[in-house]
Amino acid sequence: MGDSKKAKVRSMLCGIELYNPHNIEVLHEYLNEQCAENTYDLEANLAILRLYQFNTEHVDKKVIIKILLKALTALPSPDFGLCKGLIDPAYFEEEEIDPHLKHVLHLHQLLEICDFKQFWIDLRSDPGVYLGIAGFDDSIRQYICYVVRITYQTIDKASLCELLGGLDDSQLKYWLQVNKWKDEEDGYVFISNQEELIKSKNIKEKIEFDSIARVVAAYK
Repeated sequence: MGDSKKAKVRSMLCGIELYNPHNIEVLHEYLNEQCAENTYDLEANLAILRLYQFNTEHVDKKVIIKILLKALTALPSPDFGLCKGLIDPAYFEEEEIDPHLKHVLHLHQLLEICDFKQFWIDLRSDPGVYLGIAGFDDSIRQYICYVVRITYQTIDKASLCELLGGLDDSQLKYWLQVNKWKDEEDGYVFISNQEELIKSKNIKEKIEFDSIARVVAAYK
């Protein structure tokens, strides 16, 4: 996206322009560019959902699905919940819910509970949902690596490959390098020494005399 168009989008996210329905088409185009170019702008995507709240005739379920998929790529940030909170709850009712939307909600739940093996199985059962999202798989792998990093000290390579979506040796090597993990000779991967991640911190509290006086007075 050119600088002039980025500036135009930024102007749409300020003041009264946030509620201008004529901006929806440009924001839709911007979302499509995010999907194609593997970029992400939460603020712009939230603006689309806010405009949908006041202009229901413009609601496009395919756009909602794209926004939620892009939010998945931002895990572990809470973007998915922020986006979902701006969507009319009626779209999530069992009788009315779009099958693709239901699938995305299910994928989010699997990621939230860290059932990564099932996530990859279910993701690939309906690849049409996410194929238009450039870099989707690798964004999810970044999140999985984050979870692995804070959970494991060591993990066997076979399990790690499975968690990351069935990688081959060359693909696994790339992710080991990116995360600076060590490939051990016994078939395990050294992630980190968890004890080194836990650092003690001295906490100093400053209590004013007036605060103490109020507490003492309250118990008289």
